[in-house]
Amino acid sequence: MNRNETVLSDVVIKFAGDSGDGMQLTGQQFTNNTALLGIDLATFPDFPAEIRAPQGTLPGVSGFQIHFSSDKVYTPGDLCDVLVAMNAAALKVNLKSLKQGGKIIVNIDGFDAKNLRLANYAEGVNPLEDGSLDNYHVTKIDVTKLTREALKEFPELGMKEKDRAKNMFVLGFIYWMYNRDLENTIEFLEEKFGKKEVILQSNIKVLKAGYNYGDTTEAFATRYRVEKAKLPAGTYRSIMGNQALALGLIAASQKSKLPLFLGTYPITPASDILHELSRYKTFGIRTFQAEDEIAGITSAIGASYGGSLGVTTTSGPGMALKAEAMGLAVMLEIPLLIVNVQRGGPSTGLPTKTEQSDLLQAYYGRNGECPMPVISASTPSDCFDAVYEAVRISVQHMTPVILLSDGYIANGAEPWKFPTSEDLESIEVKFKTELGEGEDKFMPYLRDEKLVRPWVVPGTAGLEHRIGGIEKQNITGNVSYDPENHQLMVKLRQEKVDKIAQYIPEQKIDMGEEKGKVLVLGWGSTYGAIKSAVLELRSHGHSVSHAHLRYLRPFPRNLGEILKNFDHVLIPEINNGQLIKIIRDQFLVDAKGYNKIMGVPITKTELVDAIKKMF
Repeated sequence: MNRNETVLSDVVIKFAGDSGDGMQLTGQQFTNNTALLGIDLATFPDFPAEIRAPQGTLPGVSGFQIHFSSDKVYTPGDLCDVLVAMNAAALKVNLKSLKQGGKIIVNIDGFDAKNLRLANYAEGVNPLEDGSLDNYHVTKIDVTKLTREALKEFPELGMKEKDRAKNMFVLGFIYWMYNRDLENTIEFLEEKFGKKEVILQSNIKVLKAGYNYGDTTEAFATRYRVEKAKLPAGTYRSIMGNQALALGLIAASQKSKLPLFLGTYPITPASDILHELSRYKTFGIRTFQAEDEIAGITSAIGASYGGSLGVTTTSGPGMALKAEAMGLAVMLEIPLLIVNVQRGGPSTGLPTKTEQSDLLQAYYGRNGECPMPVISASTPSDCFDAVYEAVRISVQHMTPVILLSDGYIANGAEPWKFPTSEDLESIEVKFKTELGEGEDKFMPYLRDEKLVRPWVVPGTAGLEHRIGGIEKQNITGNVSYDPENHQLMVKLRQEKVDKIAQYIPEQKIDMGEEKGKVLVLGWGSTYGAIKSAVLELRSHGHSVSHAHLRYLRPFPRNLGEILKNFDHVLIPEINNGQLIKIIRDQFLVDAKGYNKIMGVPITKTELVDAIKKMF
């Protein structure tokens, strides 16, 4: 059969189905396949909040969006070109995010009377039959029936086990549609199910059946292809934010020659950092799943006091529980890394949805005057560099550091040109091992020019000392209730954090001129949307620039000068306006905010509209 092949530069696909339909696995496999071809990509997994919502219901819909292109990709895409809907609920939830005229691939078995009722369609209404989808190209496939047909030769599998393979049929069909090879997914299946021969062979059979269905069905006259992206030369892998963060911690541990200890408690969306690190015991990594959040951070504090690289990971609700212990680490002035993978809140909030709403908590969310450096990651691969830098600051300035990521970054994926060990800057760590010249007795709070106190491993002969959670006397570290001393120590701890600005890079303009009409200032996961919007506006001749902050506390020392070089400053955030409060406070700039608090990322299109209003 003759097939037309159309070359596309840019495609956005959304896989959507019930949380038991394997849409995340399908999306991840298509992502890995795309990355291996050297095509640029960005992904956005969209998990249901319930552990297992009732099957077929709207709250139970799980989605995975991938944007892939022969050009540079910065976001997972505003609207989809293709929507794969495994049931009626998946269609209903995601239809609004599909372009007019886009393609819909549906599993017709998911549109029976029961599924339509569960998806809250009116009695007798079926969107596949009532003309409501006439503006789209709809492909109806009975995935369930074809999957069962492909597995007729596996009588040992029950109907539920056969139906579990539906996602492989869909993946095989999409591979055919976009002219892909099946080999990397077959290798994945062999690795995953190598010891379960029946499960392995049945999945491979269904994957090939989906591919062959596209190849042999006359209804599909066109296949599509996206060319390799023009990325800088190098070796790439697809990486998710939490994976990159774990690898960054391992690299920092190796470069600093400090054993890594993770003391933590599982919480969405940070738990995967624990899972990932637990696989690297060969690097001397110790992971400890504590009984609660407080035990997690205090065990990490103990590890740092003992001369290790202490790390704890959490999300906003866990940060609240860790607050007093963070204050202890500030008072002890020891290294500690607190990773907050932000999610929607307050309270339990939206466990699987993204938000940037913990910045003010990171700044001020502890009792007393309790300053800590705050650093943020901007993209999944940037988590590696951001956490590496956070560790450097923590151990070289003897302070706990908060690293902010979020659910979008943590679970999203992109190609990563990973560094070699030689590419990474060293992280020098000096332990005090003996009394200095003229020192009769060890003084634990005697500071150097950075206002940094010495790090001593407990048990070092001649350097015995006590530290605890009650206010310290300056230099000696003895317990002190003296009013003047308390004020001095508060000022010293703040000045130490402020001084870090002298040891971090100056702020750079990411895109655009150094002076102009509008500066879009961002932090964290808004990076891709801002970059895409500014690119589009600049291509139409608008005077707009983009700066993105990694260092949120202290700010780079030249940030104030940059802000004053622009007539208007716009700060997009996935919160109700947090960075903007700090910027207005510190620099007296009349910045304007663009705020979206829906548990999903800001899109390029809405940001373009917001920036245009400033001209």
